[in-house]
Amino acid sequence: MAVWKPSVTVAAVIEHQGRFLIVEESTVAGVRLNQPAGHLDPGETLVRAVLREALEETAHHVEVVSGIGVYLARFVHEQSQTDVTYLRFAFACCLASRPGGALDPARSLDHGILRTHWLTADELRARLSEHRSPLVMQCVDDHLAGQRFDPALLKADASFAQHLIEPGRLQ
Repeated sequence: MAVWKPSVTVAAVIEHQGRFLIVEESTVAGVRLNQPAGHLDPGETLVRAVLREALEETAHHVEVVSGIGVYLARFVHEQSQTDVTYLRFAFACCLASRPGGALDPARSLDHGILRTHWLTADELRARLSEHRSPLVMQCVDDHLAGQRFDPALLKADASFAQHLIEPGRLQ
């Protein structure tokens, strides 16, 4: 008997001065636009995952401000015909306040990321056919509508990845 499990992913919705930090990435379906996003790694909390993905894909350090939403999406990969369900946790993030700025110019972008763009919601909406999934615009629209939740609602028990989580901080 096969066990079904959704693929858990995180996405960083990073808005700065009315523009959103978007990645242009190479996929099996061609070049696509997406939020900095990716899979939850073993032993990782959702908040740590979104911070890591944002840094790896954009070379920007960010901070989580709030959650935006939790999304379920089903996708059939064209090439392999693999049917995958994604469980996406989207977070509103801001650029981290760091000496020298949030951008780490010495850091290279993750494999498959071609470049980053700062796009307005209208510019992003004008490029819907290039989006990696319909969730890209949905997350931005929910962010703009003010949909928020406290990330403290996402608990990680102390027994979970204890070696990776500081005592008292179960994010």
